[in-house]
Amino acid sequence: MILPIVAYGDPVLKRKALSISEDYEGLEQLIESMWETMYHAHGVGLAAPQIGKSIRLFVIDGSPFADDEDATPSDQLVLKSFKKVFINAEMIAEEGDDFSFTEGCLSIPDIREDVTRPSVIRLRYLDENFKERVEEFSGLAARIIQHEYDHIEGVLFTDKLSPLKKRLIKGRLDKISRGMVDSDYRMKFYTKSKKR
Repeated sequence: MILPIVAYGDPVLKRKALSISEDYEGLEQLIESMWETMYHAHGVGLAAPQIGKSIRLFVIDGSPFADDEDATPSDQLVLKSFKKVFINAEMIAEEGDDFSFTEGCLSIPDIREDVTRPSVIRLRYLDENFKERVEEFSGLAARIIQHEYDHIEGVLFTDKLSPLKKRLIKGRLDKISRGMVDSDYRMKFYTKSKKR
């Protein structure tokens, strides 16, 4: 089922998400719906807070980035088959050289900015079968994970911008939060009268 994507301004996007257990009700269907929603919106990653669920779950399919002009040959090789589910992820290390890359977000349509992140990460997580994994990722794969991991920590890519950049896009962000944005996919906008 294709779900609406929560827009910038909803408090769920700024909340640190909670871990889940293997018996989380409807988890398999939720993951399937997240894949459908992400593909429908032409994304490469989607975190549960972006569909209004404050849980530590995100999905990634980096294959569209395999042909990106900034992808190195090793990035291309990894990203062609980089499709994963991450449950209860925990960042162990972020290291390597910092590099800048233009990021966007399905919850913040029409805004893309350069974000600097470390090039190598080490992550502990559970896969969709609740098997624990500890893996190292680098390059664009690491960047996609860092972006989605930030979502379950209540951090948006716009939080990582310089104060000047934040001021320059503030008006556009305010418009998104008020529903004054066009997108090719269904979005859900926060109103203060809603209770979660």
